Amino acid sequence: MKKLNVLEITKNSEGYAAACEHTFTQDEIKGIKAGERMLVDSDGLALIYIIEDDEQFYYVSFGQNTWPMLDEAYKTETPLILEFDSNHTLELVQLHAELDFLLENIEGNSNYGEELETAVCEVFKKTV
Repeated sequence: MKKLNVLEITKNSEGYAAACEHTFTQDEIKGIKAGERMLVDSDGLALIYIIEDDEQFYYVSFGQNTWPMLDEAYKTETPLILEFDSNHTLELVQLHAELDFLLENIEGNSNYGEELETAVCEVFKKTV
């Protein structure tokens, strides 16, 4: 498992694009697909989207600094694309449905930790 930190999310003509700090080889890019599921990193205060290839999983980590733009993409139901480089991208399929599930489960659930719950509710405008 490799963790990929998203540095920023920007809006463009096709939707939203997420840039991460990790550089992939051309061979790695060819085999990567959307995992269509999300997790939470309560300790790191991050929302995690899974991508994968035949050999491993990659955790695409959306830290708090990216949440306002993630929320914008979520609320407008606009696709979010992970940019590997200028020629290779991957749509984070099922992102909106997964966020629906996570946001519903985080609200009022102490299992995620009070700090994460409060931060998520504040940015995604859910009530605690």
